[in-house]
Order: sequence, then structure tokens, then C-alpha cells
Amino acid sequence: MQVAVSINQTKDPKVLDRCAQWMAASEPWLSLGRDESGCKAAMQGSEKEVYVASVQSALLGFVVLQMGGTFKGYIQSIFVVPEARSLGIGTVLLDYVENRIFQTSPNVFLCVSSFNDSARRLYERRGYEVVGVLEDFLIEGADEVLMRKSIGPLNAFKGTPKLL
Repeated sequence: MQVAVSINQTKDPKVLDRCAQWMAASEPWLSLGRDESGCKAAMQGSEKEVYVASVQSALLGFVVLQMGGTFKGYIQSIFVVPEARSLGIGTVLLDYVENRIFQTSPNVFLCVSSFNDSARRLYERRGYEVVGVLEDFLIEGADEVLMRKSIGPLNAFKGTPKLL
């Protein structure tokens, strides 16, 4: 089923609160021991960008980007409400933020928990490659798998035209 998804950047505290509630009540954040305040704090900072996905007026997902530092263009978190996971909203979110990142960096980075097999398969299908494993990084017994999708080396990057 094809739905018209709207993607917008937000700093609205009420929307961020709702996103933090969703994260804290779902996987992988439950297994990682992230509470609501920790999830909300992860969305704060001068180099963070939060984008929400809506269909009509219903908020159905979001993504948090880190747009500064060594891993500029890091997808920190992505979430789609369970009842909307078969509608392609996650794909629309990923397409949008990859395009956003490739305007300013040739690399998109993300980490996926070693126990989150379905997410890892999705990222691999979308062209992400494993570039490292952070053993016992967030919790004992689970690794964070660092993945990257690239359009070229950093030193040769000149930026790309805005495609949004």
C-alpha cells in the first residue's frame, strides 16, 4: 500500500516528548535499558536534527540525526510505530535523511544492536556495510554494529545538489 508521507524537522517539545515515550516503550531501547528521560536527552544538542514522519495529521515515526563531529551524518535513532511498519514509512524516512546527509557528507553512519537482526538485514539491503563492531558497548552481552553507506571518500567530497 502506498501512502503519502510528510517529513518535517521538529524541535517541538511536545513532539519530542512523544517520540521519547515511544522509544522508551519499544525495542531495542527496552533491551538497552533506555528510559524516557534518556531517550529525550538523546534528541537534544546543537548538532542534532529530529525529523518526523506523518500521514495526514498522524505522527507515525521519526529519526534523530547527529550532524557534527567525526561521524557527521550519523543516524542515531529511527522509529516507526508498530501499526505502521508495513506501510513503507521507514523507507521514506531513510530515503529522506540519507539525501539530507549526502548534501553535507559522503557517508551515512548508524549502529544497530547485534540482537536486532531484522533492522540489520534492512540496512544491508539498502547498501550499508559493516565497518566495525563495538563489543559490549551499551550493555553486556550485546554488541553495537557500526555500519556505513558511502558515496565516496571524505577528502574528495564537494557536496551534492539539494535533491529534497
